[in-house]
Amino acid sequence: MAVIAVVSELTGIMAIFPEIIPQIDGAEGSVLCDEMLMQEITQRRQQALKELYSRYARSLRALIGSVVHEESEADDVLQESFLQIWREAHHYSPKAGKPLGWVITIARRRAIDRVRRRDSYRRAKQRFEDEVKPAAQPTRNSVTDAEVAQSDLRQFLGRQMRTLPKVQREAVELAYFGGLSQREIAATTNTPLGTVKTRLQLGLRKLTQCVRPLRNKI
Repeated sequence: MAVIAVVSELTGIMAIFPEIIPQIDGAEGSVLCDEMLMQEITQRRQQALKELYSRYARSLRALIGSVVHEESEADDVLQESFLQIWREAHHYSPKAGKPLGWVITIARRRAIDRVRRRDSYRRAKQRFEDEVKPAAQPTRNSVTDAEVAQSDLRQFLGRQMRTLPKVQREAVELAYFGGLSQREIAATTNTPLGTVKTRLQLGLRKLTQCVRPLRNKI
């Protein structure tokens, strides 16, 4: 039921966002100041959120783009920012400053978080690739049975990892090659903690089942 409620909320909010195109900040004919718009958003009036979007989407999109440097990601972060504004409008206080400052802070933090998640995943992926990459072949006399077994095992695990569903492979990579805790993985991938635990369990179970027949050979 909780998942259905979240999906329903996302669908409702995203429906009021116009297609992202260049816009002029400051809608003509508007008589409400930003503070009044925030009050109406707190009262769950979608038209007020749409008005706020109309005023500042272009400026915020430029700010986000200067941080993430990816067009598609900037669009995603912009919409995520306005969804957060909708959900957390009651946290805004005029004592803390103008609404625009609060909105800019949300957008900037969202953009920075997106970059951190992207960079963290890339580093984990690189470490994983380095780990499973076949080592340079030493001279025949220096190769031991144990070294051959370890090299074969790394290659075998690399092949088995690629057979895992993408979400399970991502969780295992971040946990064992990225050094992230389950909570950090949940935050990095924007996934519920329980879902991360399940993905790790399923992924490791499959890898264990693949390795079990080789125990006597390692």
